[in-house]
Amino acid sequence: MNKHPGSSNSSSAARTAIALFAPANRRRLSGASLRTFLVIANHWGLTEKQRRLILGKPARSTYRRWVKKAREHRDITLSVDVLTRISAILGIHMGLRTLFDDEQEGVAWLRTPHDARVFGGAAPIDLITSGTQDALMTVRRFIDAARGGLYMAPSSDERDWPAYDDSEIIFACPED
Repeated sequence: MNKHPGSSNSSSAARTAIALFAPANRRRLSGASLRTFLVIANHWGLTEKQRRLILGKPARSTYRRWVKKAREHRDITLSVDVLTRISAILGIHMGLRTLFDDEQEGVAWLRTPHDARVFGGAAPIDLITSGTQDALMTVRRFIDAARGGLYMAPSSDERDWPAYDDSEIIFACPED
């Protein structure tokens, strides 16, 4: 009998998480992830130096070898850190696509200084290209929160909508 309720679930979750980090899974994900990152980096107009900073500062030769292999659809196995960084970029990109009608508006938002405390007056792209995974995750979390309605002003098509009043807010309770 388990001494800790739910321990079989948590050990199962731990085994699943560990399996995701296995070299075979990382190899399966690495090429496609890097190719997608390169498309986004091109769209955002990032320099090679900025791309390398986002990916954790690999040597130029390492970065170019990764890119060559990915573009040729050859096997490549990126580290968990690099895949996590790419995942953050994918989340940021997808969030911007949700928040802005036009992709270029999202890119402009990335490049415009922002007065939110986490950006300290800098443009979000400056945080993204600072070289730390924590900075990437901070921007990702900010955008996720904005998608949930926090932190950002309404989009251009929402600005003219009248505010809801209390009578329009309905809390539905599931039926018993």
